[in-house]
Amino acid sequence: MLIEKMIFNLLAFSLFILIFAKLIKKNDSNYVFLIILQGVGIALNFGEIIFKDFSNGMIKFLMYFFSVAIPLVVILIEITGYNLSEAVSIALARVLMFIGNNKGAKKILLNLVDRYDSYYGHLLLAKIYEKEGGRRKAIDEYVMAVDLNKQDYNSYYRIAELLQELDKPNEAITMLNNLLRNKPDFYEASNLLGDLLCKQERFKEAVNVYTDALKYRPLDFELYYSLGIVYTRLNDFPSAKECYEKAAEINHKMYSAHYNLGQIALIQKDIDSAERYFKECLMSEELEAKAYYQLAKIYAIKSEKDKAINFANKAIELDDVYLDIISKDEVFKNIRSYLTVSVKMEPKDVKKIKKEDEEVQKYLEETYTLIEDLNVNEIKNRANKKVDDIFKQEEEKRLKNQEEKEKDVELNQY
Repeated sequence: MLIEKMIFNLLAFSLFILIFAKLIKKNDSNYVFLIILQGVGIALNFGEIIFKDFSNGMIKFLMYFFSVAIPLVVILIEITGYNLSEAVSIALARVLMFIGNNKGAKKILLNLVDRYDSYYGHLLLAKIYEKEGGRRKAIDEYVMAVDLNKQDYNSYYRIAELLQELDKPNEAITMLNNLLRNKPDFYEASNLLGDLLCKQERFKEAVNVYTDALKYRPLDFELYYSLGIVYTRLNDFPSAKECYEKAAEINHKMYSAHYNLGQIALIQKDIDSAERYFKECLMSEELEAKAYYQLAKIYAIKSEKDKAINFANKAIELDDVYLDIISKDEVFKNIRSYLTVSVKMEPKDVKKIKKEDEEVQKYLEETYTLIEDLNVNEIKNRANKKVDDIFKQEEEKRLKNQEEKEKDVELNQY
């Protein structure tokens, strides 16, 4: 019994001195709690010595647990390189963040990163700053986290997102290029980089980004669709068509791809294919009005008057903006007086088309209109040239006849 007491006291006091030395060396308040627990264990030991009846199994367990077991575990964990104090601080900060006390969590984390330059500390601080609207501070913390952990690709990506939100697209593009060099299969990074490049009209670079991404996700219909948009903006309609067809093949409900295919078919004068694609778009609420308008245009071109009137009316019923469009579009000039829509249908809760879809559809529509205008102008130019040629020929005949008459007069005089 005496030997046990001696061993316990020697071990307990030695561990107490070690933990106290850590407190002094690291100036870390987390060790204060450990010292308090050790003090309780040592106090229980003295109580057992002074009061004989004080001793029982539970008291003995608490003595060894507080004074020996916990300090030994802490020391062994830290020998392996794991910072227990950091773990405690992170745990406390997470609890405070969960209950909404970001101020308290931030105070703990600032102390932590000041002492240990903790990766997790910087990461949590970045998230707190984001919630508070401090994007620049959040970026700084993410950068420090990435410096400590080069494999933290999610923080790389989040920095790029924040730079985009701060209207710094060039910096975001640089960050995303660096990220994809290290992790080329980062899908979200490829999408964001492609989007940023398209906004800067750097379409050839965007083609490379989406093509590289397809190596890792060969059946991703959104990547094919995005690639189709880029080829559209490059006026490479055969390649765009191929990408839209692939997107629609993988996802039959990719109605935006069907709609763009219909517009490309119109540009290429493939009226029957355009009709088929636009009919498929009638299944989509967000594209229904547009599809009816395009079908009305097709039937007007095909001189199917009744169908053109019917579909034009349906387009206007769904979206009265088409009343103005149809009134200005020359292709409808022969049916305008037959439009009977007077009351707009009850508005539907229709999901809005994505901005990039709207832009590419508008671009295709403008391209079709431009080509049609060029064709009309070409016809006019040919007609004018023909008239000019006729006048020129008549003038040449007149001059020739006049010359012949003048020669005849001269001969008669001699």
